[in-house]
Amino acid sequence: MDIAEPAVDTSGQMVKDELAEKCQKLFQAFLEEFQNSDGELKYLRDAEELIRPERNTLLVSFTDLEGFNQELATTIQEEFYRIYPYLCRAVRNFARDRGNVPVSKEFYVAIQDLPTRHKIRELTTLRIGSLVRISGQVVRTHPVHPELVSGTFLCLDCQSVIKDVEQQFKYTQPSICRNPICSNRRRFLLDTNKSKFIDFQKVRIQETQAELPRGSIPRSMEIILRAEAVESAQAGDKCDFIGCLIVVPDVSQLSTPGVRAETSSRTAGAQGYENEGVRGLNALGVRELTYKLAFLACHVAPTNPRFGGKEIRDEEQTAESIKNQMTVKEWEKVFEMSQDKNLYHNLCTSLFPTVHGNDEVKRGILLMLFGGVPKTTMEGTSLRGDINVCIVGDPSTAKSQFLKHVEEFSPRAVYTSGKASSAAGLTAAVVRDEESHEFVIEAGALMLADNGVCCIDEFDKMETRDQVAIHEAMEQQTISITKAGVKATLNARTSILAAANPVGGRYDRSKSLKQNVNLTAPIMSRFDLFFILVDDCNEVTDYAIARRIVDLHSRIENSIDRVYTLDEIRRYLLFARQFKPKISKESEDFIVEQYKRLRQRDGSGVTKSAWRITVRQLESMIRLSESMARMHCCDEVQPKHVKEAFRLLNKSIIRVETPDINLDQEEEEAMEEEEEDNQMNGRDVPNGDAGNHVNGHVNGHVNGHELTNGVSGESHSGKPSLRLSFAEYKRISNLLVLHLRRAEEDENEDALKKSAVVNWYLKEIESEIDSELELISKKAMVQKVIHRLVHYDYILIELSQSGLKSSTQSSGTEDQEDDVTLVVNPNYTLED
Repeated sequence: MDIAEPAVDTSGQMVKDELAEKCQKLFQAFLEEFQNSDGELKYLRDAEELIRPERNTLLVSFTDLEGFNQELATTIQEEFYRIYPYLCRAVRNFARDRGNVPVSKEFYVAIQDLPTRHKIRELTTLRIGSLVRISGQVVRTHPVHPELVSGTFLCLDCQSVIKDVEQQFKYTQPSICRNPICSNRRRFLLDTNKSKFIDFQKVRIQETQAELPRGSIPRSMEIILRAEAVESAQAGDKCDFIGCLIVVPDVSQLSTPGVRAETSSRTAGAQGYENEGVRGLNALGVRELTYKLAFLACHVAPTNPRFGGKEIRDEEQTAESIKNQMTVKEWEKVFEMSQDKNLYHNLCTSLFPTVHGNDEVKRGILLMLFGGVPKTTMEGTSLRGDINVCIVGDPSTAKSQFLKHVEEFSPRAVYTSGKASSAAGLTAAVVRDEESHEFVIEAGALMLADNGVCCIDEFDKMETRDQVAIHEAMEQQTISITKAGVKATLNARTSILAAANPVGGRYDRSKSLKQNVNLTAPIMSRFDLFFILVDDCNEVTDYAIARRIVDLHSRIENSIDRVYTLDEIRRYLLFARQFKPKISKESEDFIVEQYKRLRQRDGSGVTKSAWRITVRQLESMIRLSESMARMHCCDEVQPKHVKEAFRLLNKSIIRVETPDINLDQEEEEAMEEEEEDNQMNGRDVPNGDAGNHVNGHVNGHVNGHELTNGVSGESHSGKPSLRLSFAEYKRISNLLVLHLRRAEEDENEDALKKSAVVNWYLKEIESEIDSELELISKKAMVQKVIHRLVHYDYILIELSQSGLKSSTQSSGTEDQEDDVTLVVNPNYTLED
């Protein structure tokens, strides 16, 4: 019986964890003795900081621990959950030795710089309790709550106080009253004044797109943040969490409807006393056996803190602080890039090495990545700095390729498809939490891409009501939600890069952009740049594209020639974005001048723009100019930057599509009028033909003269009308204008005669003419072009012998017409 004697003595004692206590001593020694390279105690200053009332967490580097004591580091890594309270005690002792700390204050330890990173999928039950580092994207954050850490309870039977009852992720009462006489197991009251609470926040993270295996749904994991770690991760951030995997009771299972929530194995007897013992399987706490994994994080850090991660567009950073984060070599490279004369072109080719041509689109996307400068007015209105780009084009013109490139390159980019996205999925959804049953906001694509780029493919196939959800985000850069009692305005400071197909699958040049794209006017005006990619047959470009693609397929790595690597561009982008260029006085005047020009041209109707030029386009020009200045690391926007911005805007807005020119237009109109006159018989003229009527009257003489040439109505309607593409028409008109201007300068009056101009043009293109028929058709065409330039576009003016010649006198014979002298309208300016 001697063996059993020691057991009698130890019945009232606490079991000691010798390993944990040993670790506590070693860890305290580490804090007191560890020196950095300069020979000073590394953690001394941090410990002195802990005396301040708002601080309670000491940040310790795991690499320092390994350097100090390898065995201690290994034990902490393997038995983290078991040893954690003892490490916190070591920090408390260390802080108390250094200064005056309140007795009741709790301290915590956070460990950083853990070498290996795990994916969410790799977290299995093997890793429970050990120290691991996982990464993912935050998709949902809950409000911060107080959590009970250790409770002080009052026994309602004998009034004795039971102190420090540890809480295990759920409300835990003492199992039995500590008073030996009292056998109360049920009736306890929590004394909130003497209990200890701690800040507590739940965050849900999800696997990032890059880590996802094919065909799998992204896994998510609940993260529990405590003390100073709360509010350190916002929805959309890609973060690393260091902590340990734990098992918690699945509370949501208990309240699942349709399941009998048998949470207690004890059943109350008749007198209210408990009847101990098992009462069959139905009374067993079967529901208590459901547990789920959660992750208790002690430290949160952005995944790639230097470039990417959270601070890619942090407003607090300055160019100086970014320079300090780089190594000397990296900084030299950034400086070398800023001095590069060909930087604009080199960045374009390095970003999109696999896409051939489409230089304007590349430039537009590059400027979008640099972005303009966001400003806030005195009243607090914010003016956006982000640039929105839309690419419209035929199938197989590398639209999605651009989107994918940007998504891979930009640290905070979200790729989504228009057809598969709902309004809530793009902006934000209000969902009910399973456990606390309160409403929380779940971030959508635009919120996740805050301070980044949101790429939306198949933009035209979105439902109209879903497109409306983007209006506010595109201009005001916020998302307002009023649902289920939640009123919130969330930030969505994102650039939108959208790709859309034209209505009929292919782009129809004879229609305007508005008719080609299934987008509403408000959305169209919110895009700064519109790019049209038309799949034209052109021998030279087709050959170049085919060579490029075959080359890419046969020699994948070697065929890409980048001037700069993607990391270098990221660094440069981060550095250049810190500049806030101001607009110089001459640039201001230049911008105003160009805007006036755009507006006038929009009103004149010579070349109809894709949509009305509004003040938004003026703001677009300012943003693009700032972006150009940023790219060259300038503190001031110079006229050359404005010039490039204007050129891009001009390319994208004006003359995007231009219908073919119908040279037989007035003949057809006259024919229609003749038919109408024959058919009228006392009926009213239809509204739609009122315009034709006017035209008919103005050009009545000309048409009458042409009809008397023996061309009858029937034969005319059967003849196909003579059409020219707008580009060809513009080319001929520019040729004629330049020739006439030259002749005016030389004061050669004979060359200004209409017949001389026609003959000069035919001589210019004589290499293209093979037969007499062709010569006659070309001559007729150029005469009609001149006629149109005079009577429709008012670019040329006809002068007869007596001076200005009115259009009603133009019915003379051919010889008289040839005598007409042509001059260029002095107000006409040649467009680039």
